[in-house]
Amino acid sequence: MLIVDTREKERAIGTILSDFTKAGIEYRREALNVGDYMLADRPSIVVDRKQNLLEVAHNLGQDRKRFDKELARAEANGVHLIFLVEHGYSIETLRDVQSWVNPRLKDSPLAISGERLYQKMLALQNRYGIEWQFCNKRNTGKKILELLGAEHGTEE
Repeated sequence: MLIVDTREKERAIGTILSDFTKAGIEYRREALNVGDYMLADRPSIVVDRKQNLLEVAHNLGQDRKRFDKELARAEANGVHLIFLVEHGYSIETLRDVQSWVNPRLKDSPLAISGERLYQKMLALQNRYGIEWQFCNKRNTGKKILELLGAEHGTEE
């Protein structure tokens, strides 16, 4: 049984939930302490979905205090947190973030650059043991199942 955090908006995850159903994965909605997706029988691995690098930049900037609290909660509870960033085909690895051009740089020269965002993400990975994964929005559901080890259904 897969658990989907109740803070994930239905309209944003319809395709993801459909992918779970097509794969024969049962799921239920429940408030999670950290992240957005986990297997009920394997709570030590959790996937937190980010819609793109702009959301990550926001989390590591204006929303940093809340983000750090979530990382600390995961660490305190022995949870391996995997951030799945839906950024499309141009970003496939953490190293690719270095070449990302933040669209907000046009309006604000103080917006974070791809290089600086990469450095922050790498530092968090090293500090907390988190993992950064990337995918195209069309593949998010399948990638979540893959990361949680649930590609072929949770029923035996």
